[in-house]
Amino acid sequence: MTVLFANAADWTKIGPALEACREAGVAVFVVDTDVREREGIVSIIQSDNYLAGVLVARDLMKKMPRGGDIVLMNHDSVYSTVERRQGFLDTIGDRKEYRIVAETHNTSEIEVATAEMNRIIQSGIHFDAVFGNNDPTALGALAGIQMNNVTEPILIYGVDGSPDCKTMIQRGLVEGSAAQYPIQVGREAAETAYRYLEGQK
Repeated sequence: MTVLFANAADWTKIGPALEACREAGVAVFVVDTDVREREGIVSIIQSDNYLAGVLVARDLMKKMPRGGDIVLMNHDSVYSTVERRQGFLDTIGDRKEYRIVAETHNTSEIEVATAEMNRIIQSGIHFDAVFGNNDPTALGALAGIQMNNVTEPILIYGVDGSPDCKTMIQRGLVEGSAAQYPIQVGREAAETAYRYLEGQK
């Protein structure tokens, strides 16, 4: 039997590929981010992305108890980032002192995030914090802030716990990142596939 590990770049459009796998008898294991159509998927191995957003919001509210203006930088086609955004928003809830003043919807890479941050700053929007959907987004936001010579303190958050982002945290340039453990996720995915090939549920 053939096994395939899938990490969807677009959680809504991977359906035809998954259907082709089903027709070909390929066992699909979804890794790292969910998919819309789960029919025929053997297993899904991923971080608790909703919790990542919750953790970022809790830390932000602890650091900004009086509230502030927040920029959300998301990537709507990847479901893990959709969940992170929702966890963040649900945790802030209806607290009016925390205001979302700008939001991007297709930001997941450093270069794109930098360009989006340039646009936000140059439009004159004031903000006190940025929640990037992953660490490259957070680092891109940081680059945009530095390029525009913004001097007031901005709390920047990412998700991943990547080495580059941890370095920026240590330097005091990024506030935090909700860490993931990709080695653990990958190991669990491989072990799950082996168990399946051995006939286990």
